[in-house]
Amino acid sequence: MRIIKKYITVIIGILFIAISYNLFFSPNQLDTGGISGLAIVIHELFFFEESIVIFIGNIILLILSFLILGRDLTKNTLLGSILLPVFIKLTSGISNILIMKDLELLIIAVLGGVLSGLGYGLLFKNNFTSGGTDILNQIALKKFKIPLNKSMIYIDGSIVLLGGIVFGIDSMIYSIISLLIISVLSNKTMLELNKNKIFYILTKKSSEIQEYLTKELKYDITIFETRGGFSKKHQKLILCSVKTKDYYKVKTAIQLIDSEAFITITENYEIMNENTMVPQID
Repeated sequence: MRIIKKYITVIIGILFIAISYNLFFSPNQLDTGGISGLAIVIHELFFFEESIVIFIGNIILLILSFLILGRDLTKNTLLGSILLPVFIKLTSGISNILIMKDLELLIIAVLGGVLSGLGYGLLFKNNFTSGGTDILNQIALKKFKIPLNKSMIYIDGSIVLLGGIVFGIDSMIYSIISLLIISVLSNKTMLELNKNKIFYILTKKSSEIQEYLTKELKYDITIFETRGGFSKKHQKLILCSVKTKDYYKVKTAIQLIDSEAFITITENYEIMNENTMVPQID
C-alpha cells in the first residue's frame, strides 16, 4: 500500500509540473531552464513540438545516465523522464480551457512557480526526479568534479540566458522569478519545512566525502571509528548536520562519490551551539 501511495504521489507531482508548463510557462514564453525550458526556445525557433523535444532529450540523457552513472542512480529518473513529456502532451490544450491571458505576467510567473514547485517537491520527497539536466549536473560532478551548484548555474543558467536572447530581457526576469519560487517551494514541500537533517554516512571513501562536506559546503563533521557487529571490520562513520536547502544535493553527491555508502538520514528539529566545531574522534 505504501508503494502504491508513493507512485500515486509521484504521478500527481509530474502532473502538476506538466499543467504548470502548459498553463503558465509555454504560452507566455517563460524559460525556467532544463530540457522543458530548452523545448520552449526550440519551438519558437524551429516550430518543433515541445513534448517531442522533451521526450527525445530525456531519452538521450537517460542513456547517458545509465552508461556513466549506473543503473541505481538512473532508475529514479526513468519514470519522470518518460511521464513528463507524455503528460505535457495530454495537457497541451489546458490553456484553451483555463484562460490566463488577462493576468499580469508577474502573477503568471508566481502561479507557475508555485504549482511547479509543489510538483517537484512531491518528486524529490519520494527520491524521484524529472530527469533532464539533473542528469547532466550529476555527470559533471562524477566525471569532472564540478559541484552540483556550479554545474546548475552553468547548464540551466545557459538555457535561461538563451531564453532571454530569444524572448527578451523581460521574459528572462520573470523566468528567474518562477525558477526561484520553484527552488524554494520544492525544498519546503520535500522536507516538510524541517530546518536540518542529520546524515550518518558509513563509507570506504571517507576522505573524499569529508573533503566535499567540509571544503565544498563548509559543514562541520564528526568522524567515528566503528566496527561491524557481524563482519568485525573497522570503518569510519561520518556524522553531519545538513541544512534543508542542501539535503538533496548532499545525498546525490554522496551516492556519486561512493555508490556503496550506507546512509541514514534523520530529522533534526533543533541545533544548539550551531557554530561550535564538533570534535572529531580518530
